[in-house]
Amino acid sequence: MAEALIGFALLFGLLLLRVPIAFSLLLVGVVGFALSRNATAALRMSVNTVLDTSFSYTLSVVPMFMLMGSLVSRAGISDQLYDAANALVGRRRGGIAMATILSCGGFSAICGSSLATVASMSRVAMPSMRRYGYADHLAAGAIAAGGTLGILIPPSIILVIFGMLTQQDIGRLFAAGILPGLLGIALYLVAVRLVIWRSPEAGPRGPAMAWRDRLAAMTGAGSVLALVVLVLGGIYGGLFTPTEAAGVGAFGALVIGLVRRRLSARSILEALRESIATSAMLFFLAFGALVFNNFINIVGFTRALEQVVTGTGLSPWMILLVIMLIYLVLGCMLESLSMILLTVPVFYPIVAVLDFGPGVPPELKLIWFGILVVVATEISLITPPIGLNVFVLRQVIGDVRLATIFRGVTPFWIADLVRLALLLLLPSIALWLPGRM
Repeated sequence: MAEALIGFALLFGLLLLRVPIAFSLLLVGVVGFALSRNATAALRMSVNTVLDTSFSYTLSVVPMFMLMGSLVSRAGISDQLYDAANALVGRRRGGIAMATILSCGGFSAICGSSLATVASMSRVAMPSMRRYGYADHLAAGAIAAGGTLGILIPPSIILVIFGMLTQQDIGRLFAAGILPGLLGIALYLVAVRLVIWRSPEAGPRGPAMAWRDRLAAMTGAGSVLALVVLVLGGIYGGLFTPTEAAGVGAFGALVIGLVRRRLSARSILEALRESIATSAMLFFLAFGALVFNNFINIVGFTRALEQVVTGTGLSPWMILLVIMLIYLVLGCMLESLSMILLTVPVFYPIVAVLDFGPGVPPELKLIWFGILVVVATEISLITPPIGLNVFVLRQVIGDVRLATIFRGVTPFWIADLVRLALLLLLPSIALWLPGRM
C-alpha cells in the first residue's frame, strides 16, 4: 500500500514537471515494479505488456476509427450535417445554437473524438451564429459543449480505452453509449432554451427556408447517416466486429469524400499521417497505463483499497457516489484521457465487487460504470481551469475570451450533472440496449 502511494506521489510530481503522461506512467511503473521485485522481472513485465497490447485485437479498432474521423473532417461532412440541422431547427429562437448541438451529435457518431468535433464544428457554426447576431457566450458554449458528445456517442475512442483497461466488450460499451448520448443532446437543447428564455437577445431567429431548400439540405446529409447506420448497425446486427466496422467506416468515409470530390491525394495523406500520430500517442498511453496498473496490483494496492472501502460500512450506492464526486473534482485539474488512465485501474476492481441490486445485472455492472465515468469525464472537458474543449475552441476562433467561453458552457455542464444523476438513478438508460445484444 505504501509503495503504491509513493508511486502515485511521484507520478503526480512528474506530471507537474510537464513530463508526458505516457512516459510518467511507464517510468513509475517499471521502477516501482523493479524495486518491489527485481529489475529482470520489471523489464520482462514491461516488454510482455507492450507486445501483448500491440497485438491486442481490441485496441486495433483505434487506428481505423481515427482514420474515419480524419477523413470525414477533411471531406466537409461537418458542413453538411450543420446545414441539415440548421434546416430543421434554425428558424426558431436559439435554433442555430440547437442546430450546432444536433450537428455535433451527428459528427460525433462518425468521428469519436471530442477535440476533433470542436475544431470542425467551430469553423462551420461560429461564423453563422455571429452573422445572425448570437451572443458569443451562447455560440461558444454550444460548440464546446456539443463537442463533448464525441467521447460518448459511439464510436468512442475513450470507450475503447475503458474496454481495454477493464476487459469489457467494446460492442456492448458502444451500445450503452447511445441512449445516454441522445439524452445529452436533449438536455443540451433544453439548456439552450433556458438561456434564450432568460436572454432572448442572445439567440435571435435564423432565416426562414423554403421547404424545397430544407429537403435539399437534409438530403445532403443522407450519405453521412447511411455511414453511421452501416457502422453501428453492422456491429449490433452481428455483421461486423467493432474492428471490422471501423475498417468499413474508414473505407466508407473515403468513398464519400472521393465521390463528392472533397478529398485530394494530399488531404488523404494528411488524414493518414494524423491517424498514425494520434494512434501512436494512444498506444503509448495504453502501454504506460497497463505497466503502471501491473505495478499497483503487484504491491497489493487494489486489494488493500477494496478492503478499506468495503470496511467503511457505506452502501454500494454511497461508494459509487463518492467515486463520481472524485471524478468531478479531478476533472477540474486533469484532462480527460489522463483521468481515465489514472483512475479506472484503481476504481473498477472496487465497483466489480459491489452489489447494486437487480437493476444492475452483474455482467453489465462495469458497462454501466464505464458510461458513468465517460459522462463525468465529459464534464471535465468544459469545466475550469483545464477544460480542453474550451482551450481548443479558443485557439480556433481566437477573438473570444476564455471567461466568455466558460460563462457560455455553464448551463451545459449543469445539464451534464442532471444527466449523470439520471444515469445513477435509472441505470436502465445505459443498460437497456446492451442487455438485448
